[in-house]
Amino acid sequence: MSEPFIAALCERIRDHAARKAPLAVRGGGTKDFYGQGCVGEVLDMKPYAGIVAYEPKELVVTVRAGTRLVELESALAAERQMLAFEPPHFGEGATIGGAVAAGLSGPRRAYVGSLRDFVLGTRVVNGKGEDLAFGGRVIKNVAGYDVSRLMAGALGTLGVITEISFKVLPRPAHETTLFFELDEARATEQVNRWAGQPLPLSATAWEAGKLRARLSGAASAVAAAKVRMGGEEIDAGSYWGDLREQRLGFFAPSHALWRLSVPQTAEPMAAGHAQLVEWGGGVRWISGDADAASLRAEAARAGGHATLFRGGDKSVGVFHPLEPAVMKIHRRLKDAFDPAGILNPGRMYAF
Repeated sequence: MSEPFIAALCERIRDHAARKAPLAVRGGGTKDFYGQGCVGEVLDMKPYAGIVAYEPKELVVTVRAGTRLVELESALAAERQMLAFEPPHFGEGATIGGAVAAGLSGPRRAYVGSLRDFVLGTRVVNGKGEDLAFGGRVIKNVAGYDVSRLMAGALGTLGVITEISFKVLPRPAHETTLFFELDEARATEQVNRWAGQPLPLSATAWEAGKLRARLSGAASAVAAAKVRMGGEEIDAGSYWGDLREQRLGFFAPSHALWRLSVPQTAEPMAAGHAQLVEWGGGVRWISGDADAASLRAEAARAGGHATLFRGGDKSVGVFHPLEPAVMKIHRRLKDAFDPAGILNPGRMYAF
């Protein structure tokens, strides 16, 4: 089924390019809310599913884009391995191709790396209908590595991802969560102090004066860290999963949700709006109808950027406006990969 699917996909894209008819590339549809609206005829990637190759001893897996995340994670768990970047699902139908296209990472990201860091290679059909492969299936192969990484977070605007190779990691032998009562400034300072020490931190989250820190690793390392860090050991239950999937009360859909990516040591910001701080201060979630221009200016002053992640008025632009030089690079990439502009047009910026 695989190669006939790819041949038909290439032919369909060539036909749409000739007619300049847009295609809305779609996996499970669980991240349709992210970015500007999808336009064009739906290109459903769910039928192209399955694990192509998995070598647990080499910590490498290659998978087709339509494979559901739950199926891939189950296969890895059977070997006590995992996608270390903890991609959010946002629904049962989430696919690995959609996860890569969205480029989103979960609570562990600040301590192990982002989704992009674990991509070893990709197979992509570009906007010309060409079946291309970049990178490889082994960790040592870096040929075309940067091109593969370009696909992570491009929201399908550069090409239709058909296969991805990942580096995977062993699941930690032990995990626990410590609880502290601290204001935001002290919590951020403390978390960054911990990050500079040999501690098995795997996630942090602060909200409304409450800081949670997850430790993951060998039982002896976790036990030693608990003594060193102090705090109260708690049963986190489903907290970290609920944080990843935005099921916590903070993420109530009645409010616009902004995501500020800033240096971890940035000062507290956007007073007056509910906040949840992840990644040691590197991500500040802000819930409420904040003024887009003011919020983006504040993020820029801190050395970061602001994204309208969910809800709100998308006419202000979902993604932070780019500097002219950077926008020029984006346009050149789009022209190179999708010269007819048919793949998810306007999903990120107005082209």
